[in-house]
Amino acid sequence: MRIDERESGLQVTIMPGEFYVANNSVTIKTLLGSCVAACLYDPVNKVVGMNHFLLSNRRYAKNIPLCMSEAGRYGIHAMELLINEMLKIGARKAYLKAKTFGGGSIYLTSEPRDNFFCVGDVNVRFIREFLKNESIQLIAEDLGGDKARIIHFLSHDYSVHMKKIGKTTAADLVKNEKQYWQRTIETQEKTKPAVDVWG
Repeated sequence: MRIDERESGLQVTIMPGEFYVANNSVTIKTLLGSCVAACLYDPVNKVVGMNHFLLSNRRYAKNIPLCMSEAGRYGIHAMELLINEMLKIGARKAYLKAKTFGGGSIYLTSEPRDNFFCVGDVNVRFIREFLKNESIQLIAEDLGGDKARIIHFLSHDYSVHMKKIGKTTAADLVKNEKQYWQRTIETQEKTKPAVDVWG
């Protein structure tokens, strides 16, 4: 995370796996490929927050709700961290609204679409399911497609400014997201409960 002081207020840049919340003047910025960013805000209590996350799993079952899957647990954790920190500084869950971005398919591959290269699609499905399940109103979204996105979330009016960039420009992003995805899988596999073979 990088925090810069500007004349207009703070500018905070978050990286994969990070989030930031505020109840003062701030612009939260990130660069998204397959990852998703949820920009949440409580317009009554003037609290904002944004995360940058990627579901972690090697393969995805297409016939069950993602929020009930192993992969979905990671997304739920990322969303709960964001929401809980917003509540701590004065937000109320009943007032939360969302704008969501990312989930692009920016990887050139001939691999089947049931591995890492469909992660963007899975993240899009997850964030929509999560917000619906939690009764958080989705005000706007720009999800999927084949472009990376730079987004700026402004606290003073809850607007999001977005710029799309192509695959060649996003080469470093692809590398960083693959590393992030691999780390989250390794962490998930280390923390799985042991199976009782005598059960």
